[in-house]
Amino acid sequence: MKFIIPWNEIEISVTRSSGAGGQHVNRTNSAVQLRFSISKSLVLSDLQKQRVLKKLSHRLVQEDEILLRIEDERDQKSNKQKAYEYLNKLISDALIVPKKRIPTKPKKSSVQKRLDSKKKQSEIKRNRSEKIKW
Repeated sequence: MKFIIPWNEIEISVTRSSGAGGQHVNRTNSAVQLRFSISKSLVLSDLQKQRVLKKLSHRLVQEDEILLRIEDERDQKSNKQKAYEYLNKLISDALIVPKKRIPTKPKKSSVQKRLDSKKKQSEIKRNRSEKIKW
């Protein structure tokens, strides 16, 4: 399920990037910091909010906010778009409900195959030891 968060629920701030880049890095505010509050969101239902809070608990700051900082690209627009896409992917992935596994018994044929392969392997190893003894 692809989930898209509206721009008006996201707080964006820009800062200078760190690292190499010379004069360009020193003069431009190209790093983007994106902040999204899960509890204040109007597009997420209460159940979805709980699920996102639980799944993304390791990424949260101030109990319910996701903070992303992207400075991969040289321009602010690209970093902003990248951060927005990453946030939407994070939320979409957190909302996926995994299918419950139904435990099953192995089929008789697969059990027989496994036992046959074990017998074959033991036969190979036994033959190796007989060859060495002579």
